[in-house]
Amino acid sequence: MHEFASGFFIGAATAAHQVEGNNINSDFWAQEQMVHTSYVEPSLDAVDHYNRYEEDIQLMATAGLNAYRFSIEWARIEPQEGAFDADAVQHYRDVIASCKANGLEPVITLHHFSSPKWLISKGGWEAETTPSDFARYVRYVMEKLGSELRYVCTLNEANMGIQVAAISRQIIAQLTKAQATGTTSDSQVQMGLNIEKMIANQAEMAEENKRVFGVADPQCFTSPRTSRGDELVMEAHRAARAVIREVCPHIKVGLTLSLHDIQALPGGEGSAQTEWNEEFTHYLPSIADDDFLGVQNYTRNRHDHNGSMTTPDGAELTQMDYEYYPQGLENVLRRVAQDFHGDLIVTENGIATSDDTRRVAFIETALAGVRKCIADGLPIKGYFCWSLLDNFEWQKGFSMQFGLIAVDRSTQKRLPKPSLSYLGSYCGTTDEKKLD
Repeated sequence: MHEFASGFFIGAATAAHQVEGNNINSDFWAQEQMVHTSYVEPSLDAVDHYNRYEEDIQLMATAGLNAYRFSIEWARIEPQEGAFDADAVQHYRDVIASCKANGLEPVITLHHFSSPKWLISKGGWEAETTPSDFARYVRYVMEKLGSELRYVCTLNEANMGIQVAAISRQIIAQLTKAQATGTTSDSQVQMGLNIEKMIANQAEMAEENKRVFGVADPQCFTSPRTSRGDELVMEAHRAARAVIREVCPHIKVGLTLSLHDIQALPGGEGSAQTEWNEEFTHYLPSIADDDFLGVQNYTRNRHDHNGSMTTPDGAELTQMDYEYYPQGLENVLRRVAQDFHGDLIVTENGIATSDDTRRVAFIETALAGVRKCIADGLPIKGYFCWSLLDNFEWQKGFSMQFGLIAVDRSTQKRLPKPSLSYLGSYCGTTDEKKLD
């Protein structure tokens, strides 16, 4: 038997923009439609989860999962500044109710990368007004839906903008040094970006951005972030946390971070420590009072005396060009727990592959590591596989297959993979089929 104890979350995760479809008031939707876009294709209907969520939730429940992490889309709730959409709120109330009716704990994320277009026109995630704008949205959602929830993530991968900035600097340096070698890679950032195309199209995009957003350089959540922008993101988190605890003191609140298993080879200790400080440690003052931390890991990053290293020769790669390295999750959990002393939830972990047997093997190794951590006393409360569905992987489009469920996008028919039921087999029995 490899089941986890009753009460441990075994679930899958999604992001609204990647699965719902027709998120027409968001910054990402606007960027997808541009002539000079970094997106290989637009999201359009995505996988129509906005209309098919009940079917998707039932598939999770049938497979044995007991939790679902999904995001509420700010651009739907507040499509225009200060104007809230009651129908959108009701939609998410219905999703929450469907989770509970099917015995799944709803774990929501209030912001998963995409933002209202109007926020970006005001300066986006580099604007001093954004923390208060975010807090206003959070208050509205909590007042409407908070009584139905127990776990809330404020921001998904709050450190993503810092990671993108670091990789952008690295790629620019590589292009300057050897523009024709074809050796540059954006695979070290744990989301689907085409950074080289972003850099190459800067001039053309700037002019189009002025027409679309009113600014030449839109500061989206996943844009390369300044140090002040990083501080503003943490201010937004702290403001949201304060609102949640005021309105709904029963809710456990945290955020999620994108964390690599950063490994130092001889001579690379300093470089590795610098990256870990940038990726995790410097956030500790802002998250120390959180109830939990969402840990998101997909691969490792090695350092030697020259700094960050390329993937080892002959290593198995995923569709995202990440090194296949499921054992990284255990390493990251252990390292995080040295400094963060609240609960830990694996809010994302998974693999983009067309070979579902490799996904099953990935889950098996990752969860074996989680089990070892729990045996050693680490307060890990759940594991969410990324992702429930093959979906829209941001700038890389629909070609990345992260899902436990395939989707025939010509019909939107769901095709569960063996990995879905395999993940469900880890779910311990519970005394309550349905959640109150």
